[in-house]
Parts: sequence; structure tokens; C-alpha cells
Amino acid sequence: MENEWIVSDYSLDENKLLKNESIFNVSNGYIGIRGNFEEKYPEKYKTIRGTYINAFYEDTPITYGEKAYAFPDSMQKIVNVIDSQDIDIIIDGQKLSIFQGTLKDFSRKLDMKKGCYIREIWWVSPSGKELKIKISRLASLDHLELFVIHYDIEKVNFDEEIIIESSISGDVENFIDDNDPRVGTGHAKILSVNSITLEDEIMQIVSQTKNAKNIVAVTTKHVCSSTYECIFEKTDKKAKSIFTIKPGKKVINFIKYNIYTDSLRHADVVSIGEEKAKSISKIPFEMLVKTQEEHLSEFWNLADIDIEGDEKLRQGLKYNLYQLFQAVGRDDRSNITAKGLSGEGYEGHYFWDTEIYILPFFILCYPKLAKGLLRYRYNILGLARQRALEMGHKKGAAYPWRTIIGKECSSYFPAGTAQYHINGDIAYSYIQYYLATGDLDFIKEFGLEVIFETARIWIEIGHFDKGLFKIDAVTGPDEYTAIVNNNYYTNVMAKFNLKWASKLYDEFRNKDSEFIRELSKRINIEEKEVRLFEKAYKNMYLPYDEELKINPQDDSFLHKAIWDFENTPSENYPLLLNYHPLTIYRYQVLKQADTVLAHFLVEDEVEFNIIKNSYDYYEKITTHDSSLSCAAYSIMASKVGYTDLAYKYFIETARLDLDDTHGNTKDGIHTANMGGTWMSIVYGFAGLRIKEDYISLSPKLPEVWEQLKFGFLYKGNHIKVSMKKDKTEIINEGDSRINLRVNSILYEVSRGKKIQVQN
Repeated sequence: MENEWIVSDYSLDENKLLKNESIFNVSNGYIGIRGNFEEKYPEKYKTIRGTYINAFYEDTPITYGEKAYAFPDSMQKIVNVIDSQDIDIIIDGQKLSIFQGTLKDFSRKLDMKKGCYIREIWWVSPSGKELKIKISRLASLDHLELFVIHYDIEKVNFDEEIIIESSISGDVENFIDDNDPRVGTGHAKILSVNSITLEDEIMQIVSQTKNAKNIVAVTTKHVCSSTYECIFEKTDKKAKSIFTIKPGKKVINFIKYNIYTDSLRHADVVSIGEEKAKSISKIPFEMLVKTQEEHLSEFWNLADIDIEGDEKLRQGLKYNLYQLFQAVGRDDRSNITAKGLSGEGYEGHYFWDTEIYILPFFILCYPKLAKGLLRYRYNILGLARQRALEMGHKKGAAYPWRTIIGKECSSYFPAGTAQYHINGDIAYSYIQYYLATGDLDFIKEFGLEVIFETARIWIEIGHFDKGLFKIDAVTGPDEYTAIVNNNYYTNVMAKFNLKWASKLYDEFRNKDSEFIRELSKRINIEEKEVRLFEKAYKNMYLPYDEELKINPQDDSFLHKAIWDFENTPSENYPLLLNYHPLTIYRYQVLKQADTVLAHFLVEDEVEFNIIKNSYDYYEKITTHDSSLSCAAYSIMASKVGYTDLAYKYFIETARLDLDDTHGNTKDGIHTANMGGTWMSIVYGFAGLRIKEDYISLSPKLPEVWEQLKFGFLYKGNHIKVSMKKDKTEIINEGDSRINLRVNSILYEVSRGKKIQVQN
């Protein structure tokens, strides 16, 4: 490995082509393009050729054998939009293909400092003519609608003309796999072409989804450094520019500027696309790379993690953080999908993954993007209220388990709608943002309403039983156990939600009574209801087993037989693809962290020995069939003192996609796991926790590392941490004093002050 900032590949291994399409995607939170070859593969090779716009969707009907009340009728599905990648180079009538002729050299690299994907080819045509080609592409962080491809072509041993054919195509379809519920299902053909225009050296295709009637356009303009003649061709689904490059220059620069506009964000996709194509195509490619690098420089200054002694691991960490940064939505309409913008797995839906596994990273390293993710949840609050009414609740908001625009997309309610804990997850993330930033104005404008409306749902679905508040018929994070009473995770997150709803109501009533009066009128919340919140959280039932001294996952979990792990063949994992759900539900077996995750998120609810006992119990019966699981187990292994085990689980997360350890990276990267990798380090080995009045650290460096360095933002201050085997140094590079607890000792750390503690 030549450089930890470069992810590279030098092979054309047929078995890795699909995986590498995901790995080498370029995205900017608005558009994402898989790492396909511009010249395409021969037909015998499989490809998932994809371009996606965050939150651009089609409505597709959901078909049920037996449909019950309030089941969703349709779902939103991310759309594979118009393809602008096609570029062919033709010599003597022969199209360049690195699978034909002679390939003298090949590489592709993702530069995580420059934000570019680069492919280099040294190719000899069947007639003996040699070309050296460097292809660079990026999805601009400065101009979000822009996807640009730059060709640097060197004619090595000839100077005759060459032809460059550049196309845009509306003949696209979504990838489906009816045998894997984690991948898209249903209809592949979603878009139809409305119009194709060729005018003033600009190509444009406008397409529309069948049901949602959402419109997307790609507008393409080229710049070429050499003398050429150009003709245009079009069919009913494709537009092509054919450049005949005249002899005279051995080196040719050819740039393809593609502007994507969609009707969800642009008032006129046609005229805005044309205007942007004309203006942005005047920007030299080198300048686009420079501004890309500037954006990433700011990001890496805040987010980079350095581990001394393992370059391969450092590369994996940087890749994961880089992918989060380029995948996260950058407007209030979009969020971050389970696969980023690199593939169609889970059909482009947003899950609780964002709040629990991804937002912690952005809250502490890039809070301005965290605010956008939180505002998205605020913007879909109205639909969550509607969903609550559909579910039979009198008030409150029931957030969808999986969604794009805010409507429930989950057709399997036991592992979907029943996961009411997403309400608590969303409220939790707002509170974490507030505690980390101190931004009470944001909570006032976008958070308080969400926190109140999510709290109301617990009163709707819970009840008092012999003085205790209990919540029945829910599913926790472990989807191998469904529709249970008093799931510990759900109850403790509900308690947190209700507690903070009461607390913030009282705080705002004292500080800004006029605002509370206005809000009370708007959402009809009264003192009496808030006091009910208070009563419920103070009497919340949290299951506890006296014999095992653990928190049972739910009321019935410990009464089931334990899954026969010893006689389950390795090829039968993940269980969800090999056993009927009811078979799985009858046993003590976990898909992912549940009670263990709750002990991380709300650790002050129980004593340390209960946390440790629970960890020991659940760790043995968890399959980690979800990519979300290992991070939680790593964090809590650090908490309970199992540093070697924490490292083992951490390694499972660090290069999951680069090494394709789950075997499904072809469907897209695993963004929640990527956030979990960061959490395993910062919340795990460094032991960071955000408390109400301070932030704390409890460093435990893995034996195999010599040093760990990372930084984070806390109430506007940039805090840098350096952990070594014998000591930890923390410096506050911000402007204000912070309260920092390290290994149970509380420090006041002022600007520029460094503290040093023994590990």
C-alpha cells in the first residue's frame, strides 16, 4: 500500500468488479455515481451501472398476500437516474476496451485528500497504436449538481486522428434482487424519457418517474483542448456527441461537465441545468480539484484519526470517514442512506442508523452537517403525526422505520413499524446535539417540537401497571426478536425521551415563557400532559433478572431456548436469509446489539456490574448478522474492560467494505458501520461520553497501538486528544473554558491549556 490517503486497485479481477463499483463511487451528498468504467465492460461481465440523487424517488406499490389496516400502500424507492458516464475512444474503427487489445498498465485510485477518483490506462490497440489515458472524475462539493469527467489522453506512438464519442442515456433501470430483502425489489424500469435536446453544443435529457411524477435532467457540455469536428446524434433514449480529434497534438484534454437537476429542488430543471452547464463548464478542471481539496482539508482538520503503527488500518478509517462526508445529505430534504449514494441496497431508505451510528460523528466533528440531518427529521414531522393517527394514536408523532420523504416504507411490520424505538433514537440525537454544542436556539426552533411529539407516543402506547409504566408489543433493535413486551432498549430510550421533554419544557417555561405559550397553542401541549411525561419516566419499568443480575432484553426473552449455534452451519448465516422469522423468534438469538446498545447510550441508568453481566450474557448469543452490531460490542467491551475483545470487534468494522467482509459491498457501502468505526475509537477506546454539564474520557489504548490521536468539537472548542500507553494528553484549542472529566477527575480546561493524565 503506497499511501494511506489513496485507495487503489491494480487488477481486473472479474469477481471484484461489482464490489469496486461501490468502493470507487464519487458522491457529494446530492449526487452519487458508482465507479463504473466510462467505456463499459464486455457483455459477459456483470455490472450495476448507477447514478443516484439523494431523496429523488419513485412511489412503487406494495403488494400483500394479506393486507391489514394501516399497512402502507406504497413505498418510495431511490431511482437510478440518467447515465452520463459513457465515453468511448475509437482508433481505426476499434473502440478502446481494456479487456481487449494489450493492456500494458492499469490502475485506479481514490484520492481522499483531493476528492477525486483516477483511473490510468496504458493500452495498445489491435493495430499497435498506444494510448496513455488518465481519467479523473469528481462529484463537486462546491457545485453540488456537477459530476465531471476529465480525460488526459497521450498518443504514444502515432499522431493520426482519434474519435471520442460521449453519450448521455435515459435507457436506465434499477437493480433488483427478489431473493435478498436487503436489496431492491419490484420494477426495474422506473424512468421514462420526456425529451432530448441538442443545442449550442449542449446535450440534455429530461426524464420522469411514472408514479411520483418527479423530473430529473442531465445537461452536458464538453471542453476539448485540441482541434476537432463535432456532430450530434440522438435516438429516443440517448444523445451522443462525436468528436473527431484532428492530428497535431500528442496530448489531448477532454472534459465532460454533467449537471444534474431535479424537480424536488429546482424550479425549472431545463433552464437551470442549461445555465449551470454554461457557467460551470468555464471553470478549469484544475480549479474544481483545488476547491474540492479545500473542502476536504477543512473536513480532515476536524475529523482525521491517526493510529501509529498500522497503515492499512489508518487507510480503512480514513476511507470510512471520507465516505460519510461525501454521502451525507446537504439540504433539509435529504438525509444519509444505509448505502450512501454508492448503490441501491435497502432502496435508498433512511433508517435509525443515522441517529445512533452516524450523527454522533457529525455532531462532534462537523456539526453544521449534523444540523441538516436533524432538520430533515423536523421537516417530516407532519407526516410522522399523520402516521401516528393512522396507527390509532390520538396524538404524537410516529416516525417511519424506513423512508425517503417521511412516509413509512416498511411492509414487514414486526421488524419495521413495531420498532417504535426510532422515536426515542431521534429525540436522543437532538439532546446529544444540544449537550455537545450548547445550541439552545436550534433546539428551540427545530428540536423541541420533535421531542414533545415523540414523547407523546410513549404515553399512547404505554400504560401504568401496578404503579409501573410499561410498553407492550414493540420490537427493539434486535430484529430476531419481535413484538415483545417491555423491550429494555425501547423502555430506557422512552424514559430518556420523556425525561428531557419534561426538563426542556420546564427550562423554556422559566427562560422564555412567551415561546412556551406560543408552542402550547400550536401543538396543544399543556402542563398537565408534561407532568404525565414526568410520572411515566420516573416510574418506567426496566426489566431486571435477580438470578442473572442482568437486564433481560424483554419480559419473555430469558424464557426461550437458546439457539443451537454449535450445529448451525456457517453458510446459514445470516439467519434471516435461511430461516423463517417465526423459527428465529422462538429462540434466544440476537441479530445485533440491543440491551448492550442501550447500556452504551444511557449508561447511567444501571450500575456497572449489571452492564458487565449483561454484556457477558448477550455477547455469546449475538450473530452480528447486521453490520451495525460489532461497533456496539466493541464500544462496550472497552467499557467493561475487555480491551482485546474490543479490538477484535473494532477490526471487524474498520475495513468491512474495503475487504468486503460481509460479501455484499456490491450493493453499496455500509454507512452505519462506518460511523460505528469512528464510535469504536472515540466512544470505545477513548471512552468519550457527553454528559449534561461536562464531557468525559476514559482512555484504554489497545495493546497493538503505540499512539492514537483524534479531535472533536465541544461547545465550539476544538479539543485534541493524544493517547499513549502510559499517558493521555488533551489540549483545548478553542476560545472558551470547558469541563472535562478524565478517569473520574474533573478538570476545567481553558483556551490553549493542555492537561496530561496517566492511563
